[in-house]
Amino acid sequence: MAMLVPAPVLLLLAAIGDTVAPLGKYTAAERRHWSFQPRTNPLAPVFQNAADKAWTRNPVDAFVLARMRKENLTHAPKADRATLIRRVTFDLTGLPPTPAEVTAFVTDKSPKAWEKVVERLLASEHYGEHWGQHWLDVVRYAETEGFEYDNVRPDAWRFRDYVIRAFNNDKPYDRFIQEQLAGDEIASQEDETLIAAGFNRLGPVRRNAGNQAVASSRNEQLTEMTNIVGAGVMGVTLGCARCHDHKFDGFRQSDYYRMQSFFAAVQPVDLVKASEEEQAAWKVKAAPIQTEIMQLTKEIGKRTKENLPVTELQAKLEETEDKLPAALPSLFTVKDDFAHKAQIHLLPRGDYEHPGDSVGMRLPGVFLPDNAAELPEDTAKPREVLAQWLTDASNPLTARVMVNRIWEYHFGRGIVATPNDFGRMGERPVNPELLDYLANEFVASGWSVKHMQRLILLSNTYQQASAVEPAVAEKDPDGRYLERFPRQRLEGEELRDAMLSVSGVLNQKKGGPGVMVPIDKTLVSALYKPSQWMPAKDASEYNRRSIYLIAKRNLALPFMQVFDSPDMLVSCPRRESSTHAPQALEMLNGDLANQMAKAFSARLLKEAGPDHRRQVELAYGLAASRAPKPAELQMALEFLKEGEQARDQFALAMFNLNAFLYVN
Repeated sequence: MAMLVPAPVLLLLAAIGDTVAPLGKYTAAERRHWSFQPRTNPLAPVFQNAADKAWTRNPVDAFVLARMRKENLTHAPKADRATLIRRVTFDLTGLPPTPAEVTAFVTDKSPKAWEKVVERLLASEHYGEHWGQHWLDVVRYAETEGFEYDNVRPDAWRFRDYVIRAFNNDKPYDRFIQEQLAGDEIASQEDETLIAAGFNRLGPVRRNAGNQAVASSRNEQLTEMTNIVGAGVMGVTLGCARCHDHKFDGFRQSDYYRMQSFFAAVQPVDLVKASEEEQAAWKVKAAPIQTEIMQLTKEIGKRTKENLPVTELQAKLEETEDKLPAALPSLFTVKDDFAHKAQIHLLPRGDYEHPGDSVGMRLPGVFLPDNAAELPEDTAKPREVLAQWLTDASNPLTARVMVNRIWEYHFGRGIVATPNDFGRMGERPVNPELLDYLANEFVASGWSVKHMQRLILLSNTYQQASAVEPAVAEKDPDGRYLERFPRQRLEGEELRDAMLSVSGVLNQKKGGPGVMVPIDKTLVSALYKPSQWMPAKDASEYNRRSIYLIAKRNLALPFMQVFDSPDMLVSCPRRESSTHAPQALEMLNGDLANQMAKAFSARLLKEAGPDHRRQVELAYGLAASRAPKPAELQMALEFLKEGEQARDQFALAMFNLNAFLYVN
């Protein structure tokens, strides 16, 4: 098998020659695991049957249909247009279509009607807000550090806005990865790339009473940087090799720490973006407070060594810290500090207190020749070298992993059902030929995410109905072979945003610091410092899209939590979709649902007038993207006779319909 090493890395390896001893051999079995193999070049299957020929609109359909036929399955009929536009609008923007948009598509006789809808939604400013959230899940984005203190990172939100812009602008995925891994090395004077490099700081940070110089903290930071590259970009459980050789995949513990070595010089930095006058004024206000903080910290350290109580001093320190003026605007980023570069050692059992042999930079050995050596210690831009390898067209993992994520977000399940684990303990691809075809197409398109989405969305596979015959459901209960479109429940953010949109109160303001909304005081009181949660003074901010709400690790919003929001401590490969009683209680009794129901009720009265029939028709058009069925209409009309309060309850009931909660 040809070793998959891009030219820049080969040049570095060749420059060393045999000055470093070979670093171990990898077995043929380790090397031939399917995801480590070069991508194949599969040709789309060809069908002789006229009906099959007609159905295979593009290669996606051909590969999917061939897999169906292998399982003796038949594709579902095409979904109706109202269902399709609701499906694709949520898929691309995370919001429901308006009744006017539904009507326009349903009545459009143009043969390009569907293509026009897809292009409009791909160009929508809401596209990046929705697809950006998918990536933020993968990279465990948060605006706070986690652990006990859970300090706020005042400018981390700039990374979130960078991701949204990247998806809206269809930034090539290879460049997207390069900027996040090594933006500061690639273009050290550009704000955009510096913000992107904040990716390396997204992991949780244990403050250890404020001391970040201790070895344990530095080790944890390097661990976070390394693990997210494995899980998020490579789609492998590289982190399992931190304490010992990987038990299943071809990663040695030495591989783990040699990968960690690429990050050895990385140091967090907040680049202040304020004028000299603003910085001077801030220092004047902050200097006396900082002096007091230093004195208190010193005294606490002294008393701790003497085993004296420090509770009162600790409280005074926190009170003093709260007096500091608001931080000046800055870029949440990193830089290379080679003068303070960490010496990377093998850590038996991951124990930093008992370091083993020191190691340098090298890519995972399973992808290299057996005699491959480490990179020179003085490599000027180590993370850029790593990023080039990850985004090289021949890399066997990166393109496969990303197209699998794209597929998963459209169909609810990836071609590989374990998006962060393409290793032996992950699931094998249900359609390997399709996976490689898509990965090849992704690279050939210039790593365009939107190109891949057009290919998927314009296929007949995507446009199938979700209804399923009992015999088919029994044979393929999970819809693995896509003989129908898999019905999916909306995610927490989609549900909240849909309620805001349907109620007519969605604040479409873009970007900026994460918004804190009012929540139960008992939740705030459980924080290390209740002053960490200060709701925005402008109440209209509470109705911003969910992606703009602050992502705080130690306080998940109850509504989001009950609908399976990730914990933001580790990479989230896919959102779970559980069903349990607290969800129904939240939708019936929760503050958000009831507030939005009142707003929805008011909108129905304002736009439909006092006529109950018109109110019901508008309600279904907004919430379900369709007209009410006769039985639904009759029941609603009978209920609305009860008076004005009944309209509020009817609006709440609309939020609890499967037609609102699910996409077919």
